[in-house]
Amino acid sequence: MKYVLGAKCVKCGREYPAAPGLTTCACGGILDIVYDYAAIRRDFSPKSLADCRDYSMWRYRPLLPVEEASAPPPLRVGWSPLYKADRLARALGLDTLYLKDDGQNPTSSLKDRASALAVVKAREAGADTIACSSTGNAASSLAGNAAAAGLSTYIFVPSRAPRGKVAQLRIFGATVISVEGSYEDTFELSRAAIDRWGWYNRNAAINPYLSEGKKTVTLEILEQLGWCVPDYIALSVGDGCTIAGAWKGLKDLYAAGFIDRLPRLISVQAEGCCPLNRAIETGKPWEPMAENTLADSIAVGVPRNPDKALSAIRESDGVAVNVSDGEILEAMRLLGRTQGVFGEPAGAAGTAGVKKAVELGLIPAGSTVVSIVTGNGLKDVQSGIQAAGEPMRVSPDMDALLAAFAAQDIRP
Repeated sequence: MKYVLGAKCVKCGREYPAAPGLTTCACGGILDIVYDYAAIRRDFSPKSLADCRDYSMWRYRPLLPVEEASAPPPLRVGWSPLYKADRLARALGLDTLYLKDDGQNPTSSLKDRASALAVVKAREAGADTIACSSTGNAASSLAGNAAAAGLSTYIFVPSRAPRGKVAQLRIFGATVISVEGSYEDTFELSRAAIDRWGWYNRNAAINPYLSEGKKTVTLEILEQLGWCVPDYIALSVGDGCTIAGAWKGLKDLYAAGFIDRLPRLISVQAEGCCPLNRAIETGKPWEPMAENTLADSIAVGVPRNPDKALSAIRESDGVAVNVSDGEILEAMRLLGRTQGVFGEPAGAAGTAGVKKAVELGLIPAGSTVVSIVTGNGLKDVQSGIQAAGEPMRVSPDMDALLAAFAAQDIRP
């Protein structure tokens, strides 16, 4: 790996060689991948990217911890659209808002970025089987990317995982273990199974390479904005790995000289499960919480990457916002009706957080904000129907149609 110097524990500072099977530090801390930014500055620049025709996450290879000879997996991951969301901005009371629709990745979530990197590192480690625990999106992204690369997967999900995500897993040929318990229970069982059978570990809070894949979402955002740094980037937060990866990408860009300042992060959690935001708000250590929200992808009562996540929020002088399930459902409707974007509950939570932050005066109306939609609504159709409502049902008769219109005060 030409530009990788190694890995460093975020807790004790111990350094490690960047081997393919790298996991956590001996002290239990999570590792960060460290780069030679001087060499990157010498060899890689915005001009290099302007000439690049690889419109995927792999256009950023000098900022990724993979061997030069390693081929990317077959599925095209990354370069999802960034929309200037003027109608939604007006509805939220903002001057400038952009939407990053990462639900357009191959398995319909941001987690494809982490799983694509996991597949490459598993190949480098000589592994033929990858495993993880997940509330749904990490699982389906791993199953799809591994299937395309010819690798086997074992996936552990809590029994509450939406059926759309479980269907993806089965279609992709994964061995799926539905665990009758919480996400914490699911994680611990996956950890024990991985240790027993020696599978490659895709759990993002264990494997430091996963955050490196996730960070490509912020690399793309800044490139798509012409390297003009927004004031805020908002995203939903569960176990903390995604916000940690997003912040790592921004810091990498700053260290490599691509941007001259850093944005502030908006950390959005569900009111019914907000251990990290509660720690930010109280200034106390985080404590476990119940997983009480319909946004399954961020229903993580025991976050597995708290150190990096809390550091990201604090280092960025970030804003912590908690939203109710009702506010998440409202954001799903707003995204669809103003911008034509269908986000799952966790995917829409970032936008719900932006709306609430504006209402509470936490961010100025004149700010430039990017909201990341992390997953597509088709992954959780039941919540989509809950947000939008059932269709009207009529017999095939014009009088019946007119009566139904009148009942709902519809005037074509």
